[in-house]
Amino acid sequence: MNTTPARRDWRRGLYAITPACADDRRLLAFADAVLDGGAVLLQYRGKDDAAPLRERRARALAERCRAAGVAFVVNDDLDLAARLGVGVHVGGDDAPVAEARARLGPDAIVGASCYADPERARRARADGASYVAFGAFFPSPTKPHAVAADPGLLAGAAALDLPRVAIGGIRLDNAATLVAAGADLVAVISDLADHPQPAERAAAYAALFATSGNPP
Repeated sequence: MNTTPARRDWRRGLYAITPACADDRRLLAFADAVLDGGAVLLQYRGKDDAAPLRERRARALAERCRAAGVAFVVNDDLDLAARLGVGVHVGGDDAPVAEARARLGPDAIVGASCYADPERARRARADGASYVAFGAFFPSPTKPHAVAADPGLLAGAAALDLPRVAIGGIRLDNAATLVAAGADLVAVISDLADHPQPAERAAAYAALFATSGNPP
């Protein structure tokens, strides 16, 4: 049975993505910090982790998110998402959105990278995506060669009636621009992981959405 929070339970706010971590303790400490700080969605991005390690870490993170009432997805790994009953985020080289939706069921979160391509976002919606992610909006240390995206994409995607995620080089000093442009969530890795107090940093991101509200 899928236990990931359904789309209707989502709030606007910080979408935290895990950094590469050498040990479980550091990874889980990061997750605890950003959850305490108010992240509303957590993605496990374990691209370099071996399969057994990836599954162990994903299980532990999913349990933390479940206890906190926060949505959780794994990056790219549809098989792992299906085994754990969690959501998945897929990019251009991963399983198609339609396949992910068919395997995970109607209530699972299926996120889709749409880069700077509105047509890709429209197809993702038609295939059952839960949210569409655009970026990179700024130079990204995680993906230095990513295609540049214009903030106007966020406003243009409002008609899709899906949460719009902004990603790519986002820092606290540039995130407000994307929220104002229409981002429902801002996805952040480095500016959280590199901060000495990630819980405080997460709370500062959450505060960017406070004036526009979070529907129940």
